[in-house]
Amino acid sequence: MSNSSEPRRRLLADIWFPERHLYIRSHGEIRGYVLTTGRQMALAAVAMIGGIWALIASGGFLFNLAYQSQADDAVARARAASERVNADLQARLDSAVLRMSSTTGSLEETAVMVERRHAALVNVMGMFRDVQGAETALRPAPPMETANPVVRIAAVKLDQERLLARAEGFAESRAERLRLAFRLAGLNPSAYFDASAALGGPLVQGDDPEALAAVKDVDEAFAARIQRAADDLTEMRGLADAASALPFGRPAEARTTSGFGLRFDPFSRRPALHQGQDFAAPLNTPILATAPGVVAFAGVRSGYGKTVELDHGDGFKTRYAHLHSIAVQPGQRIALGQRLGGMGTTGRSTGVHLHYEVWMNGRPQNPARFIRAGDELVQ
Repeated sequence: MSNSSEPRRRLLADIWFPERHLYIRSHGEIRGYVLTTGRQMALAAVAMIGGIWALIASGGFLFNLAYQSQADDAVARARAASERVNADLQARLDSAVLRMSSTTGSLEETAVMVERRHAALVNVMGMFRDVQGAETALRPAPPMETANPVVRIAAVKLDQERLLARAEGFAESRAERLRLAFRLAGLNPSAYFDASAALGGPLVQGDDPEALAAVKDVDEAFAARIQRAADDLTEMRGLADAASALPFGRPAEARTTSGFGLRFDPFSRRPALHQGQDFAAPLNTPILATAPGVVAFAGVRSGYGKTVELDHGDGFKTRYAHLHSIAVQPGQRIALGQRLGGMGTTGRSTGVHLHYEVWMNGRPQNPARFIRAGDELVQ
């Protein structure tokens, strides 16, 4: 079958690429070249490969050009959106300036209104500056340096709107991070702070913008915005206060060597429940209180060696064992991060380390959950 098809292929090649003669004159001499069928087929193949390569290269170039064009369009759209926002703010400022410039009477009235609003904002926001991060988030913008009082008043009005928006955003984001920390520790946030009890914030009893407007001598619409921001900030501070009383801190600057749960006891070599978390560091590394509390025990316990136990209230206790030294006494009030003693290897211990336990309502908890919650709050 293959022998009969070979002459056919040769015949087709001769038809498509018949043998040709090429004559070239050079320096008075004529040279002849024979373009055989095979040579013509080889040249055709080279030409075809070159054409395909050129097509692919052109296609890649066009693709890159189109992609770059799309990227440029995206950048242009983003720039246009930013310019629209800036233009909108500027238009609002210009509009406010025009409205206030219409009559002298309206300018004076607006100045009084702005002063009252500013006083109310400073008073309310000042109530929350003890919360971590609030000092920066709730700080008013510096006054605009311009001799035109109309422009200055309009700019202050816009800044008041921005300050309220920042207060609401800060309270919402911080409260959400606090709720996440509670959940990481396996706790229900609503069990430690009731949001419904915070209605009215620190200003008036109940959600009453009209009463607040009378108390702060501002318009009712602005009072309603202050009330909403104050309620959000009050809930956030309530969660922060509850979190500050829980053992979310780290007991030592040390590496973890053994976690909570079932493990092989280093002495008996049998499975046993490890009710805490171990940290290893050099001898006498400071051991720190993970939450405020009262020293419930400071001395030697069987198996634990030199031990400090803190009562944090609401059913929470922490235990710090195998200490080399103890720096506190029973009944002493302890602040968050206060030094309790130094790391050691007393008691049933195989080396210098801290054995740290967290107890809630008489049951041991996984300390890693509480440490992870604390890490979330300091981010």
